[in-house]
Amino acid sequence: MSLPAWLHERLLQFGGSVPFRTYMEWVLHDPHHGAYGAGRLSIGPGGDFATAPSLGPEFAALLAPQLARWLEDLPGGRLSLVETGPGEGSLAAQLAEDLAAGWPRLAQRLELVLVEPNAGMAARQRQRLQGCPLPLRWSSFEEMAAAPLNGVVLAHEVLDALAVERIERCGEHWRRQQVTLQQGALRLEPGELLEPEDQARLEPLGLLPLHPRRPEGWCSELHPGLAPWLAACAAAVAHGRLLVIDYAHEAWRYYAPQRSNGTLMAYRAQRASADPLQEPGQWDLTAHLCIESVLEAAEAAGWSFLGQRRQGEALLALGLAQRLHGLQQPGPLADRLARREALLRLVDPAALGDFRWLAFSRGEAAPAVASSAELFLQDPSGEA
Repeated sequence: MSLPAWLHERLLQFGGSVPFRTYMEWVLHDPHHGAYGAGRLSIGPGGDFATAPSLGPEFAALLAPQLARWLEDLPGGRLSLVETGPGEGSLAAQLAEDLAAGWPRLAQRLELVLVEPNAGMAARQRQRLQGCPLPLRWSSFEEMAAAPLNGVVLAHEVLDALAVERIERCGEHWRRQQVTLQQGALRLEPGELLEPEDQARLEPLGLLPLHPRRPEGWCSELHPGLAPWLAACAAAVAHGRLLVIDYAHEAWRYYAPQRSNGTLMAYRAQRASADPLQEPGQWDLTAHLCIESVLEAAEAAGWSFLGQRRQGEALLALGLAQRLHGLQQPGPLADRLARREALLRLVDPAALGDFRWLAFSRGEAAPAVASSAELFLQDPSGEA
């Protein structure tokens, strides 16, 4: 296992051991050494990992009507489409083009705002978004909170990159997992006991009382970064919607006894690994979301939940079947086959089709409920 000098020195500064959450934050977001912070990761079928927008323009084309509907329902004046963690900027560029072409009157009132804390990734986004048809700026939730906006916030594969807390069963207790320097190598070891307030959060997730089917060494993740992220996002929005698209499980599935090592995975060069300690700063680290944890943190931040659906069902509601049918029209065969493959990958239940779409609203005069504006929650037939 290769341990870079920067990480070795930093661990020594912290006494040779840090909570896993701290380690994950360093290796992903350190501005000089992190996989995202240094702009080291490459997104796409030929890169480190593929995302829905990296497969082509079909995902954005299907998503655009939902975003347009939400934006058109907001109060008059300037509107904002905010993408957080925009990767290499592909989805932002595709959505800007689709909205400008399909909803020109809306586009006259619309700006594109990108929230990107990592300078390395922001540089790629600026290159990709040259010639963007919408007014474009980079900002932060804290800057936007000074004058909260009306708009839609899109969090596509963002929250799964927030640093997680790893917990491990040790006897009759839960302990935080830590990354420890031992003889020049990294090790995962049980660390401090969870504080009483953190222990109390485990019962609704099914982790208390302790169960014999979760034996010594059983481990999983908690998501302490959700609450501050959702609160900061809420402070930036006066009226609008938040759409979270990510891998997510219900608590009963996330913390099922047979899932004895959680959901944490590392990705690089289209390879997946369960070892989060290899080549720190070179691999993407990601953990699924727990839906109940997201909902609890969102409610505490002032978001109203509108509903959720798997991506395959959401895209069918937004017209994926019609787009597949349209491929029967004359055209270059290679292009039609490539588009068909991309569309089918988006709804593959063993991969991207199992993503969850979770929608929230803020600034409603009355408690928000899912309505006809939530196009992705409708049945493809048009019935609710």
